[in-house]
Parts: sequence; C-alpha cells; structure tokens
Amino acid sequence: MDISSRQIEAFRMVMLTGSITGAAEALFVTQPAVSRLVQGLEETTGLTLFERRGNHIIPTAEATALLAEVERSFVGLSRIGSFAQALRAQTAGSLRIAAMPALAGSVLTRFAARFSTERPDVHISISGIPSHLVTDAVSSGQADFGYADGPLDRIGLEIETVPVAAVIIMPKSHRLAQHDRVTPADLAGERFVGIGRGTLFRSRIDTALAGIPRTISLETPLSHIACLLVAEGGGVSLVDPYSAAEFLDKGIVARPFTPFIDAGFVALRARQHTVSALAATFMREFREHVEHWSLP
Repeated sequence: MDISSRQIEAFRMVMLTGSITGAAEALFVTQPAVSRLVQGLEETTGLTLFERRGNHIIPTAEATALLAEVERSFVGLSRIGSFAQALRAQTAGSLRIAAMPALAGSVLTRFAARFSTERPDVHISISGIPSHLVTDAVSSGQADFGYADGPLDRIGLEIETVPVAAVIIMPKSHRLAQHDRVTPADLAGERFVGIGRGTLFRSRIDTALAGIPRTISLETPLSHIACLLVAEGGGVSLVDPYSAAEFLDKGIVARPFTPFIDAGFVALRARQHTVSALAATFMREFREHVEHWSLP
C-alpha cells in the first residue's frame, strides 16, 4: 500500500479544520490539490473517509479511527523534532567520560553534577579508571573523551595539557600548618607519604626534594589514599589540589608549595571519532572551571 506523506498530511488537516478550504489554507495549497490528495488516499486504502453533502464533508467512522493512528505517528515525529532541537540547544544527548581517579573522585564529578542540573535531559556516565585505561577507552570509542595523567603521546589522540600546581598536605596539628607557603627546606626530617612510584609526577617530586632528608614511611599510587594516610597522621604528602580539597574537612590542611610541581592532567579525544557539540562544550567549560578553581 503506497501511501504518501502528503496524502496523510492533507487528510489530517481536513480532519482538524473540518473542511477542504481550511486544509488548503493551512497547507498553503489549492483546494483541488487537497481534494486530489484525499481522494488518492481513499483509493489507495480502499476506504471511504468522507461523505460529501453539498459543500460539506462528513468524516466516516473509518476516518476517525485512521486519524487516531495518524496522530500517534505525528506525535512520534514531533518528539523526534523536539529531540533534534534539544540536541542543537545542547539540552539532550549523552556523554561518556573516562577519567583518572584523582579527577573522577573530585572536581570533575562535582563539575559534571552542576553541568547536569542545567541540562536535566543529558545523560552523563563517568568511569574512574587508571590513565592507561582512559587512553584505551577513548581510542576505542568506549568513551567520548577522557582525562588522564600526562604527559602522553599516542597516535590517533588529540591531547590538551592542563597544568595544575601540586599542594603540600598535612594534619591540622602539624607545625607547617601555620605556614602560608611551604618550601623543600621546610620538609627536612619529615615523614613522607610517597605517591605514584614510577610516574612523572613522582619524578618531579623527587627532583624538587633532592637533597632534602625525609623518610618515606608509606606509599600509594592514588592521591585519595595519600590524603587518608595523611589525615591519620601518616606524614605529609604532595598531591593534586582537587584530591586535597575532598579531605579538608577530614583532618588535613593544604598549603601552596614552591617551587611549582605540575600535578596536572591531559584531556583526550580520538581524532577518528567526532565529538558532539555537547561534548565540546563540556570539555571547554571544564577547562575554564579548572583554570579558575582554587582551594576552599
């Protein structure tokens, strides 16, 4: 049965306006054009949809039943149109984000929550996984974009570096808690919670503290665990400020550290997978958020 969309549109408008004339005006076509379309629909379906009584047409029971089905289809088309409009306005869609635990457990997730409240129809999933798995997820298309520990150089990925200054954390009762800023010399003789053995971040810390006597009594690859160890009196540590911020109400304080030690990250997206306008907006606004973020 070869029913055209124009036939359905004409039939629907005749039903809604109650006349051929009204339908023609609504569709910006001539009355004979509407009549031909309706007659064509009747011939195609084998149904008598209207009874002609002089200048009036009366819908049959079949026409009323058909209109109910047509309206369901038009509602579906309307929903598609509304969704397309929402995609343009970036108020609908989905984001799949893979991120290193230091970000997934702090500033990134907090930002995503606020981003979501402004776009309640956007679905966001965040996976907190090690950096090497972040790159795999983005490369394979399992994540729209990701955030990982840097530096990173991998074929097929667009990489944006986001530098961030590391902070020194310590228990609230620690002698250095009264300092506005801490230097390597201030850490002489301190018990230290080591973090990220074998990473570039750890190498930067060791370089900055070269020649400073200290005892690494505890060690962990994760900044959140380092913060917990420090909160329990395990020593002092250098970590990213976002992880530190999550523990400021749990017995630790954070202070700026000189010289600058980069505890930043890289933003990743795959060259072969075009990101949506929504994803591009999220990445841009998160970068801006990070650049203006400061410890509470």
